Amino acid sequence: MKVQLYDTTLRDGAQSEGISFSLNDKIRIIKKLDDLGINFIEAGWPGSNPKDIKLFEAVKEIQLKNAHIVAFGSTRHIKNKVSEDPNIKALVETGCDYITIFGKSWDLHVTKALRITLEQNLEIISSSIAYLVSKGKKIIYDAEHFFDAYKTNSEYALKTIKTAQDAGCCSIVLCDTNGGTMPFELEKIIKVVKNSFKTPLGIHSHNDSEMAIANTIAAVRLGCEQVQGTINGYGERCGNANLCSIIPNLKLKLGIDCISNEQLKKLTETSRFVNEVANVSPHIHQPYVGISAFAHKGGIHVDAIKKCGETYEHIIPEIVGNHRRMLVSELAGKTTILEKAAQYNIKLDKDSPEVTNIIKILKRMENEGYQFEGADASFELLIKKNVGLHRSFFDLMGFRIIVERRNDKLISEATVKLMIEGEEEYTVAEGDGPVNALDNALRKALEGFYPIVKGIHLTDYKVRVLDAQEGTAAKVRVLIESSNLQDTWGTVGVSENIIEASYKALVDSIEYVLLKKEQDEHGNI
Repeated sequence: MKVQLYDTTLRDGAQSEGISFSLNDKIRIIKKLDDLGINFIEAGWPGSNPKDIKLFEAVKEIQLKNAHIVAFGSTRHIKNKVSEDPNIKALVETGCDYITIFGKSWDLHVTKALRITLEQNLEIISSSIAYLVSKGKKIIYDAEHFFDAYKTNSEYALKTIKTAQDAGCCSIVLCDTNGGTMPFELEKIIKVVKNSFKTPLGIHSHNDSEMAIANTIAAVRLGCEQVQGTINGYGERCGNANLCSIIPNLKLKLGIDCISNEQLKKLTETSRFVNEVANVSPHIHQPYVGISAFAHKGGIHVDAIKKCGETYEHIIPEIVGNHRRMLVSELAGKTTILEKAAQYNIKLDKDSPEVTNIIKILKRMENEGYQFEGADASFELLIKKNVGLHRSFFDLMGFRIIVERRNDKLISEATVKLMIEGEEEYTVAEGDGPVNALDNALRKALEGFYPIVKGIHLTDYKVRVLDAQEGTAAKVRVLIESSNLQDTWGTVGVSENIIEASYKALVDSIEYVLLKKEQDEHGNI
């Protein structure tokens, strides 16, 4: 059986409280989802906001290997001709081959929300799909609130999807929009639909009763060929069906090759990448991809797991790109250190004192609040500092930052004093904010000695409060993403002072580039 994976992180997931993706965030996530092997990526609703319109223009320049970009929207408004409806026109103008539109299945929504007749609702479903099909588009029809609709008026609910089928949609997705359907209810309803319709079916489940994954798996077992969900289960209210659990369940438990084995190994990386881009604290106990998913603490479990992984693990962690953690063992983390070192062309032996020391430092830093997911450059520097492959290119003698209001405008100014190659360098720079001013002053001081610094650009900056109960005195973690057009890298800093945390991350970013350039030139790794 073939199952299509349909990701709606950028649209449905972005409706999650506390999440707001920038245009650049969305492009980066699209590339990551494509690498994972997702078949359809719902990029957004072009009729709802300017940002999504810009995104559809930007994605035309991206070469995707696996995914189709999908535009999302609603059926036409009852007062508009379909050819003149702004939402429908915006969908066509995206240039997407695939378009998903949703329509009302529940008579309650038709009469109470849209305030139109049941026949009028059927007409707008039919005309919207038929018009888009006439424009050469392949239409995925999301039957909103379908299961609630069926439970209250099965005849009308079935009539809505029959209308969509007759209008020419290529698939019908049954939506549990309120997320309250139980698996036994869903199974009964899908069996009826499956026996009555020839159009391929899909499933779109929300998680308000903690059943989204169970309902999705049940739907697939009954023949639904398209699975809609989000990375990490992001979504409005309680979230959507979590693709990070659905994908391995399909592949490893049901034997459905929805992605390749190599792509499955990227699952944990993708989950954590999207968390960082969204600036959301990861759910450490999340199945398959959580940092605690294969963590073992003390006693019988640890002893048994060392002898045979199957004793307390339902799969091999590495299959999904995760790894086992022995929380009370001094051997915990050695494999990860060795693997990372190998990526940096550094040869280490698992019993070497360097590896033991790196693990001690790593544990101390993690206890202080450091996290190296999304900050590989800082982790590479940590390893190189402990194996003698690092040198300091400059020493900080001091910095000062002031923020003042001038003519009703806030101005940030940073003063930096560095010792570089035996020379004292003193510079001043302004910026849009204190961190930007500090970044500008640092690079201004270094550019004369190291011209490569001119090409470094800060592309993303995120702050996470680590102990919110401390209020404004809380420790923070700053994650910085930098780029030089050829490469992108992440660095991290932690402190009770947001400026100091930012400085640490900025310095790591610059030192990473300088060290890489020096070692590339001299080949001394």
